[in-house]
Amino acid sequence: MSPGITVNQNIAEMEYAVRGPIPQRAAELRRQGKRTIPCNIGNPQGLGQQPISYYRQVLSLLEAPSKIARERRLNKLRSSAPAAFAGLAADDFVSDYILDLCDEMLAKFETGLGAYTESKGPLFIREAIARFIDTREDAESSGAPRSDPEHIFLTNGASEAGKNLVDLLIADRRDGLMIPTPQYPLYSAAIRRAGGCQVNYYLDEDSGWTLNRSMLEEALAAATRDGVAVKAIVVINPGNPTGAVLPKESIREVVDFAGQHGLAIIADEVYQDNTYGATFVSFAQTVGSQDVPLFSLHSTSKGFCGECGRRGGYVEVRNPPAVTNTSLSFMDLLLKQASVSLCSNTIGQALTYLMVCPPAPDSAPHKQFVEEKKQVLEDLYNKAALIRAAFAEMNGVECFGRTGAMYLFPRLNRLPAGTTDFDYCMSLLEAVGLCTVNGSGFGQRAGTNHLRVAFLPSRELLEEVLPRWVEFHNAYVNRKQ
Repeated sequence: MSPGITVNQNIAEMEYAVRGPIPQRAAELRRQGKRTIPCNIGNPQGLGQQPISYYRQVLSLLEAPSKIARERRLNKLRSSAPAAFAGLAADDFVSDYILDLCDEMLAKFETGLGAYTESKGPLFIREAIARFIDTREDAESSGAPRSDPEHIFLTNGASEAGKNLVDLLIADRRDGLMIPTPQYPLYSAAIRRAGGCQVNYYLDEDSGWTLNRSMLEEALAAATRDGVAVKAIVVINPGNPTGAVLPKESIREVVDFAGQHGLAIIADEVYQDNTYGATFVSFAQTVGSQDVPLFSLHSTSKGFCGECGRRGGYVEVRNPPAVTNTSLSFMDLLLKQASVSLCSNTIGQALTYLMVCPPAPDSAPHKQFVEEKKQVLEDLYNKAALIRAAFAEMNGVECFGRTGAMYLFPRLNRLPAGTTDFDYCMSLLEAVGLCTVNGSGFGQRAGTNHLRVAFLPSRELLEEVLPRWVEFHNAYVNRKQ
């Protein structure tokens, strides 16, 4: 028998509730043949959201480029003998626009999608991302600093970028990062893995999960008194798990705070399309020409794309901080991290290119693309409204702030004595089949209880399960001890 080995205790102590005991129990129930509804994670296509046609048409041909010539022949035959294709619509064929785009992308990839690319990702994709950012920030007319393609790294989803940044910033066990609480547990897990200190700043729930300068100063001062060297502040906007969409004033306060205290900003902006009528304000726009280090993260997994399994994403770096303990620059170190992995996956790279380069307004696929995008976002908002309406029927449940991202984070004000939000979520799973995540898995103020639910199931499924959830909830909170 093996004598055993000592492992990295930081990894042993990591927690990630999104894939924790409740989802693990849900998997066990499924193996037993019971139905569960996975609302524990922002995985849109896992709950039936259809992929955007434009993305899939391009990706399929990039993966099988020999089919491009066949599609061109079909288009020529249809033009010369339309009667032979009676009963088929234009959407049944791949447009010349898409075929030309695939040829262009393959030429720029040079070696197809099965080979390694540059560690940063292909230059043509990084240039496209820079144009996307400049357009979003209206850099041409506003005079804002331009995005630099050499300061953009393609990554396997935004999560990889976040973990790489944490690994670089945590150099000592007393180094810390400020993270919003409640927060997406990627950051707490990454800080634990790196052996650093998690510094919580608590969002104001009653004011719609907003933040202000005083709460940031309070958290920093407490950490400093404890001997923690705070290196950066993480902001998730729109919020996960809260769904909050930060106003410009809050973002300005974060930038001013970071500038005054010499902190870098990690801006997790993967839900920038999930604002449902609110205005998204980027950190790049607010930092402007100020010398504040900024790392902005984006992903193909969220928004209206919902392509979680493709693992596409990027990080853009502005004002990289100086490095004191090596002759290498911060950009050199990011490149070294990327090089160790050789490159991010090429399907994710291609999808990121498509995300930042939607079909031209005068192109054949444009109308369908716009309609599908609009439908996805409208459906998400309407499903969130259905769940919010159900909360109004649950005793002691309150849900603060406007709808954003893909989640609701209601407060459970009335639980039986001796029970926690973990107990509630586990019981909800057993009774209704609904898999959520307990609020304590994201961090929360002491004495409060919450859960996070992703508003991703179909409307039909929600209409079926919500009455059962209401019934379960009211029986659970009113039960006698």
